[in-house]
Amino acid sequence: MINPVTAVALAVALLVSACSSEDSAAPAPPSVTGPASSAPMPTSTSTTTSSTSTTTAPAPRTRPPAPLVDVQELEPSIGVALNKLTADNVTGAPLPGYEANRAFLQPAGAEALARVQRRLAGRNLGVKVFDAYRPVRATHALVAWARAQGRGDLVGPYIASVSYHNSGQAVDLTLVDRATNRELDMGTGYETFTPAAHTANAAGVAAENRAVLVEAMHAEGFENYVGEWWHFYYYVTGAALIDEPIR
Repeated sequence: MINPVTAVALAVALLVSACSSEDSAAPAPPSVTGPASSAPMPTSTSTTTSSTSTTTAPAPRTRPPAPLVDVQELEPSIGVALNKLTADNVTGAPLPGYEANRAFLQPAGAEALARVQRRLAGRNLGVKVFDAYRPVRATHALVAWARAQGRGDLVGPYIASVSYHNSGQAVDLTLVDRATNRELDMGTGYETFTPAAHTANAAGVAAENRAVLVEAMHAEGFENYVGEWWHFYYYVTGAALIDEPIR
């Protein structure tokens, strides 16, 4: 017969052994620094690694120079790619006064361009703006570049010493496919300062695309400059020259 004290000791030993077996068979608890499942943790370039790190908010958009309007605020689907903000323009360098990729026009012109964009939507097309309001200082830089290059012949026919861009009455743009955002074939690139860029000097698909652009712009009150297929005016009586940066 087992002594009662010995029996109690034996029971305790058996209980401890059983608990140890369950602990060793159970899966490890999920890490507090990782996911509960075995799936890999998704990574993100925006995740901070320090509790003291902060995310810098984008700078607020400044108001356009009075009385101009940001065309994308009226119609966000309008594409804007100001080439004078970068070195990807005829001068090979950013132009003074271009500090942000924003297209400003006189209010009536901005509203008309928004209507053009909606009109083209039925063809699954849209517009991409290369230039709109241009600070006076940028025009002076363009003229100085042309003369320094020995291309004073460009001043007048292609580079105006006083431009409708300077008052927000002109816009340079092309057509894009809305599904792909690819530019349509217009026969020449933007800022091709040769007779091939004259609106009427195209054939085939390029001529058809130029005609679509001109038709849509004319329907909303713009006028094309025949020497450049991309250049359109929207005249506003009394519009003044402006030399404030684009921000």
